Amino acid sequence: MGILEVQNVNKRFGGLQALNNVNLDVEKGSVHAIIGPNGAGKSTFLNCLIGKLKPDTGSVNFEGNSVLGKAPHEINQLGISRVFQTPEIFAELNVLENVMIPCFAHRDGAFKVNAFARVLKEKGIREQAEDVLEDMGMKDKRNLQASSLSRGDKRRLEMAMCLVQKPKLMLLDEPTAGMSRADTNNTIELLKHIGETRGITKVIIEHDMHVVFSLATTISVLAQGAIIAEGLPEDIKGHPKVREAYLGEVEV
Repeated sequence: MGILEVQNVNKRFGGLQALNNVNLDVEKGSVHAIIGPNGAGKSTFLNCLIGKLKPDTGSVNFEGNSVLGKAPHEINQLGISRVFQTPEIFAELNVLENVMIPCFAHRDGAFKVNAFARVLKEKGIREQAEDVLEDMGMKDKRNLQASSLSRGDKRRLEMAMCLVQKPKLMLLDEPTAGMSRADTNNTIELLKHIGETRGITKVIIEHDMHVVFSLATTISVLAQGAIIAEGLPEDIKGHPKVREAYLGEVEV
């Protein structure tokens, strides 16, 4: 049994069948990529996993327990963290403060803004945040204002904010969107490092085939709301249905 099991999920918006009987089984410790053309249903599917949307039919189970009907923050506390397409950070705070906030929220539940001053004084929280920043190669930037960071470092910071919550599953929505090739390659190496040191299962939605084939252990191809192919990267690369629906005849 996988850490994440999705069975017969359907979602319709009026006359549009956004998801059509989607099944997905994500093995613990794997890097499972979901690829597909624009409009394939990837964002809808991701929103069903994190509680932003409820499927019309079907089930979504994490570690054997249903997440349907749970609020996004409840799903987060079960051990699922999401890295957004556009980095979601507190731009006016410094790097260390950004990492301390989700650490505090994960420990105590809903975060109260008026408790922020207390967070900064907590030695245990500060040490956890600094440990994660060191692991991410950002400890020397801990006092910089988050808004001053490069796109790549903002993504690195957001991942630190996820990791400090000790997730079992990370959902990454186009983690290299808008990055230079250098930042993209750095992010690939960072995700490999996270896998090697922490063993966190990852589901990645990504357009960049370089990223997908560098990281994925399993690939599922979503087209017109349905999974049309699934398998090892080498199987997907040459799959005729995949080429027709998404990759075309370009070299990947």
